[in-house]
Amino acid sequence: MKQIKYDRHAKKRMKDRKVSQEEVEIAMDNPDFSQPGVKKRTNVFKFVSGRYLRVTYKEESDHILIITVTIRKKPFRR
Repeated sequence: MKQIKYDRHAKKRMKDRKVSQEEVEIAMDNPDFSQPGVKKRTNVFKFVSGRYLRVTYKEESDHILIITVTIRKKPFRR
């Protein structure tokens, strides 16, 4: 797997929402499902630590850039 880098926006959202880098990596390694996003981005969804996590990322040539992280108590719709 490519190196994971975090956008400043993603770091702030993770801090605000108390999401660890480990949880993001779990979602990236083994998502429950994924779907394409806008601007060549991808959303992955994973139930982690009793909440539903969405990670939006963009794959660059030499790394993966995490754009943002969102959490919910209820599942995301497919």
